[in-house]
Amino acid sequence: MKLHLGTRATALAAAALLSASLAYSQEKAPSVTAVNAKTSVASEAHRNVDGHPDLSGTWTFGIDLPPGDLQKVVDGKVIRVHYDQSARHQASHNVPGALPWEPTPSYRPEFQEKVKYLDANESKVDPVFYCDKPGTPRIGSPRKIIQLPKETIFLYEDISGDPFRIIPTDGRPHRADANPSAYGDSIGHWEKDIFVVETTNFVDDTWFGENGYMHSDKMRVIERLWLTPDNNLAYQVTVEDPVVLKKPWTNFTRIIPPNNDPIEESPACKEDDGHRLQNLDHHLQR
Repeated sequence: MKLHLGTRATALAAAALLSASLAYSQEKAPSVTAVNAKTSVASEAHRNVDGHPDLSGTWTFGIDLPPGDLQKVVDGKVIRVHYDQSARHQASHNVPGALPWEPTPSYRPEFQEKVKYLDANESKVDPVFYCDKPGTPRIGSPRKIIQLPKETIFLYEDISGDPFRIIPTDGRPHRADANPSAYGDSIGHWEKDIFVVETTNFVDDTWFGENGYMHSDKMRVIERLWLTPDNNLAYQVTVEDPVVLKKPWTNFTRIIPPNNDPIEESPACKEDDGHRLQNLDHHLQR
């Protein structure tokens, strides 16, 4: 892929492209963590007039890139900026409000070989690697949340086109006339202090995570967002797909700190790497 870079540092943008917005990449964790999900987790958080915690704000943007330093020369002076873009990829244990989670989804027997093939050949078959949309929930937590009385807006930074999602919270059902899409049709509601987003009506050509996690058009995604006692954003996802999965799969909770960096337009993504691949290495993970 080739990037037409604007104001972003070349090294960071290039790495972001290689990771291709893998905000939902799966950490192969060895254990299952259970926490009481009914606990009120944001009792000290700032609340709106409706009594719900205010999730509005800008949150850390994360990609599959280890911490490091960016270096640039300005007027002959070397400027180093430290970055850590791994915030959305670390399993967080014992988070108040979190559901029990499992390391990997359980696919039905007839789909297991397909998933193994997609995983092994990700650099050749992963749509995201070729500038396609990651979709929900693979895009991960929103970069910015705007919480309004009757709807909540999610904004993202992504190399495939900086998507947004408008999530009604006024009790309306899913749209009957919505076209299937990568990000689906979403509605939201509150369960005490946890904002729950239910999304349906997907196309079937995205993955819901790393490692070849394909799905059908019957997938249903439940995202849960809440504030931790120290006012970080907690984000956890459950994926249901009766066609390909034996049972619903809940991933680990991610803890995303607030962030004051401005949201920037992503540089254009133009794929020009696929025909140059020499092996099956992909996304800096092998």
